[in-house]
Formats: sequence, structure tokens, C-alpha cells
Amino acid sequence: MNARAPRNRTITLSDADRERYGSRLLSLEGPALLDAILNRTIHQNTLTVLDYLPSQFADLIFVDPPYNISKQFNGRNFNARSLDAYEEWLAGWLPKLPRLLKPNGSLYLCGDWRSSSAIHRSAQRYFVVRNRITWEREKGRGARANWKNASEDIWFCTLSDDYVFNVDAVKLTRRVLAPYTDENGEPKDWQDAHNGRFRLTHPSNLWTDLTVPFWSMPENTDHPTQKPEKLLAKIILASSNPGAVVFDPFLGSGTASVVAKKLGRRYVGIEIEREYCCLAEKRLALTEKSPTIQGYAGGVFWERNTLAGQAGNSAKHQVASSSSAQSQLFGHGAES
Repeated sequence: MNARAPRNRTITLSDADRERYGSRLLSLEGPALLDAILNRTIHQNTLTVLDYLPSQFADLIFVDPPYNISKQFNGRNFNARSLDAYEEWLAGWLPKLPRLLKPNGSLYLCGDWRSSSAIHRSAQRYFVVRNRITWEREKGRGARANWKNASEDIWFCTLSDDYVFNVDAVKLTRRVLAPYTDENGEPKDWQDAHNGRFRLTHPSNLWTDLTVPFWSMPENTDHPTQKPEKLLAKIILASSNPGAVVFDPFLGSGTASVVAKKLGRRYVGIEIEREYCCLAEKRLALTEKSPTIQGYAGGVFWERNTLAGQAGNSAKHQVASSSSAQSQLFGHGAES
């Protein structure tokens, strides 16, 4: 591998790291109790180990499976297939997830335009499909004879009409371009912060405030399809409460577990690649030194490239209530 630039902050593994973090990995040979898997990274094939997990242990399941494209994951290939074949592949493991979810739990299932219809058809067989979130990937190559592919989808599902959704925990700050005032000259639905005028807005199913991890971000790894910590923070804060269990059956480099830990939740993750399991464990260890989430500060989410949102905040402030967050950000100025 070529030497990395001095400012490159990508998390990598040394041989000592592989030995150290590899010793922490869990492997199941039969049915397991919750205490045995809680806050652990399971190094196994998801399709094998799902049957070993306890019933109704998860409050929230985040699923980021291989998309229906040809992709290599640390030397392991996943090949594109027909839409029917991809739906058949989903049928090999998706029906096993409802048993693992609490009755008031939620599931988020990732995909792209190639797999979206198969995911929707599959998910609605086992869950109540409530929404499709589309999030903007601001990176990506242009196309000469097609539209640039700059978005991905996440299907929001529940088991029933009784589910957790903390809307105040996931409000987004937007910069005010037209600062209207009332008849007394007071701000109308916006507040002054030390670096501009902002308003808090309700979250929608179109997310344009995310940054795909890259070399200068401290959360970045060499995993080819790593999700932003900010994306997971939105999902975890909205659809779980402190102390809840977040489960990711395709853990990759560990983002779901890492963000769950940063936000005061518990976690379980499964990943087939040992290298990515070790990366997940290293990232989990690093949260003890830095519990910040880029783009999330003072208990609210900030637009991409907003100064106050990029600096992060302490873990205590990250899990603050929305009302206190508004006071911190708009009453006394946002932290930078």
C-alpha cells in the first residue's frame, strides 16, 4: 500500500491491532443469551448465525447489505444479479429478522436504485413499510451518457403501529436566508447564533446534510461502502431510546455499533470479514477518547459544512434534550 499523506486520518490496523482486537471477537456455535452477545462484535457469516440469536432482543435493526452491484469487500466478491435473483437472496435472511426485533422495534434497510424495488417488495412481506429515505451522496463520478448516481435509499420499517420515533431528537438546523420578524421586530421562527441565523426544522425523508467519509475525517476507514456516523446518529436517535439495543447484521467497519455506543445505546454486530471486525473494535475503543459525531452538536444536526456542526461536541451535550440544545445553540451561541 502506498504511503498515506500526512493529513490522512483514515483508521488503519497494525499487526498488533489485529492481534489485540481480534482476541475480542465472538463466535457462536449455538443459541446464545443476550448477555453473551451484548456489546460484542460477532465474526461469522450472518446467514449462519441469525438463528442463534435470542428472540426480541433488538430495539432497532440497521441493515446495510451488499447492494445489487459487483463489489469487492477485502477480497470477497459480491456479484450483481437479476432483480429476481437479488430478491431471492434477500429471502434467505430477511424473514429471520422479525423474530429478533421487539414488538415496538424498527428496522432500517439500505439500498440503491438498482435494488430498491426488490427491497420494497421483500420488506413489505414481513414489516410495515413506513417511508423511504433518500440521502444525497455528494461524492461520485460523473457519467457521460446517464445521470450521475448521487443518492441512496433507506427503507424505514416497523413491526406494528406501536413504535419509537423521537422527532425532537433529530431536528435539523438550517441557515436562514430571509430573516423575517414579527410586528415587534422579534425573530419569526429563527434565532441568532454566534455564527449566523438558524432555524430548527422537522426532519424529512430527503437528507442532504451528510458527508460520505473520506481521508481527512477521523471516522474514515478503507471499507468501500462505509456509512457516515451522522447518518446512523439520525436513525438511532429517532428510533431508539437510551439503553436500547441496536443490531447490525452486516456490520462492516462498525459504524452502527460505534454510534450506538457514543449515544448511550447498547449494540450487537455481525461481520464476516475479520479485518473489518478488527476495525470495528478499534473504532469502539477510540470512542473512549473521542465521543463526537461530525455534524451533530448541542443535541441537534447541522447542515453540511456548517462551522458549528463540524467541530462536534461532548458526549454529554450530544445526548442533551432538544429544549436544552436550543438554549445552548441559540440562547448562548453554538459551540465551534
